[in-house]
Amino acid sequence: MILCIGTTPVLQRTFTLARLNLDQVNRAISTDEYASGKSINVARVLHTLGEEVIATGFLGGDSGRFIRDELSGGGLATDFITVEPKTRTCITVIDQSASTVTELVEESREIEKPAWSKLRSRIAELLPKAKVMVLSGSLTPNAPVDFYCWCANRATDSAINTVIDASGEPLRRALAARPLIVKPNRAELAKTLDTPIESDAALRDAIKQLIDLGPHWAVITEGKAGAIVSNASQFWRVRSPKVEAVNPIGSGDSLAAGLASAISRGQRMPDACTLAVACGAANAMTARAGTVRPDDVAELLEKTTIDPW
Repeated sequence: MILCIGTTPVLQRTFTLARLNLDQVNRAISTDEYASGKSINVARVLHTLGEEVIATGFLGGDSGRFIRDELSGGGLATDFITVEPKTRTCITVIDQSASTVTELVEESREIEKPAWSKLRSRIAELLPKAKVMVLSGSLTPNAPVDFYCWCANRATDSAINTVIDASGEPLRRALAARPLIVKPNRAELAKTLDTPIESDAALRDAIKQLIDLGPHWAVITEGKAGAIVSNASQFWRVRSPKVEAVNPIGSGDSLAAGLASAISRGQRMPDACTLAVACGAANAMTARAGTVRPDDVAELLEKTTIDPW
């Protein structure tokens, strides 16, 4: 089983427009509403890939109930903690004429303190059943900043591989737990290390600095270009095949899902990153964030390349 943990899920609404006209009334060609957020996107893609998954975190209010019902209706196992604040809503606007995607993000709300103890207890119950744990996204306001560190330490103690997709202080705290993989993009890596990364040489140095702090592998995502993978002594570039992008939001989450799936099946780094990058590209081909089609993943996997960098 792969355990997907995230504290800031989303009720996602997507509006597709023929053309977005600012300061005017815009009427959508189509609308969609679905469960999302980084950890939920990871869990959905893993489920599509045929993995056994459990998603946990916080859900609250009518939007939280919608998310729980939609995921369970799709056959995805969940074990969320119910909290007082209503789960946030985010809006995606797809402009077909300009091929642009605009994201309007509602920030998450502070969670009552007892809920954190409940979530830790729930994770402790679920971890013995897991082969891989994925920690995704930002924490709620005034959250315990060591939460990801606590999760990663528990996983390390149980010899469970951990993938962390986070940045800043929550990621810095978790590095000493020696997770298998950390997956920031360039901007998140720069934020975590508090250093500018303006060249390939600076990126190499930053990756080495990151791995010196504890993780075994770093996967630095670069959007449609793919990813850089390193264990500090060797570096590889995984190149993504070109696709006709509909909505790239969620591609990083889909990449994390591909990593977790490959690792759970015994594939070793850096080769596991080829499935990861194929999943990221496949997500961009769909309107829903955190959604891939298995046939797309299989086709793109054949076109994904990995070379020394």
